[in-house]
Amino acid sequence: MTSNVPFRIFPLGDSALTVEFGDTISAEINDIAISLAEHLEADRFPGFIESVPAFASTTIYYNLVEIRKHFGGFPTAFDAVSALVYRTLDALKIGQADIRRRIEIPVDFSPSAALDLDELAGQKGLSRDEVIAIFTSREYRVYMLGFLPGFSYMGEVDERIASPRKESPRTEVPAGSIGIAGTQTGIYSLRSPGGWQIIGRTPLDMFDVRHDPPAFLRAGDIVSFVATK
Repeated sequence: MTSNVPFRIFPLGDSALTVEFGDTISAEINDIAISLAEHLEADRFPGFIESVPAFASTTIYYNLVEIRKHFGGFPTAFDAVSALVYRTLDALKIGQADIRRRIEIPVDFSPSAALDLDELAGQKGLSRDEVIAIFTSREYRVYMLGFLPGFSYMGEVDERIASPRKESPRTEVPAGSIGIAGTQTGIYSLRSPGGWQIIGRTPLDMFDVRHDPPAFLRAGDIVSFVATK
């Protein structure tokens, strides 16, 4: 591996394991987690199901029976998959070329879509336009997908508009809603309950089972937001 970042491997039940590269949020560590997941997806071993990158880890799911059938020389399926992960990490090359896509997302910041924008602006001593200008002035990295299918965890939000989750979550947040929680931003891919501060909405479908892949964004994407109203 081209990075000296330490890691540990531990089981997650009897049909998965997690490779953890630390407990901090950083682009370098996230690069490694994403690269490992993509390498395994591209070069699947017998019994492999899927690999899922997170902020600082990658979880690999596998078919226990298939692993035992194809890698019977190891004491356990966990040992077999761990050996495959070590081999992959030894050969892994990580670089900026792996941060593949830059994506522009249109946002409606009107009051009907930006449910918490006025309140957030008031708390920060800013105008609506100032919050929008700050939010749209930078790019955001998609660190991982989770919570809902296709929900994107992105960072980092400018400290001037960072805001904690709502004390009382909404029972329903419209699909496409863009929220802030701490220094993270994210897009609700589906209608669901949620407690993030909603500052806008995009008309783009973030998750559609008719598409392949169904999620519009993926880990490693670089996102910029553009105001439409």
